[in-house]
Amino acid sequence: MIKKNMDETNTGFMSHNGGLSLKKIDINNYEFSVTVKEIHLNTGGIAHGGFLSTIADTGMGTAAHMLMGNKRCVTISLEVKFISAALLNQTLKGVIKIQKKTKSLIFITCEIFNTRDVVITASGIWKLLQLQKN
Repeated sequence: MIKKNMDETNTGFMSHNGGLSLKKIDINNYEFSVTVKEIHLNTGGIAHGGFLSTIADTGMGTAAHMLMGNKRCVTISLEVKFISAALLNQTLKGVIKIQKKTKSLIFITCEIFNTRDVVITASGIWKLLQLQKN
């Protein structure tokens, strides 16, 4: 089933991760927040890298959908750099910036912060899909 609404911040896969709250600041800037829960921790007791990558991908991807008028976009490239740890019960803030938009590509960056430090930086490219009608 293909959804018409591309906001995936609290549905599907993200609903199993606790969701995130995304806010549009202006056409090129977005922010989100999420609280680290026990289900997000790895065996070392810090937020799992897969969780951090997922929230960056979901935040940037939803920003891409919003920028493109809620048209279907997909991640074609994602780079993540892990800089510091996120701990249980910390609220993380994601700052998203649209770097460039072409007819079919959106270049986006994201920084995720805990209360003191940058936790990760991420960048990616999203492609606008041209779905064919059958």
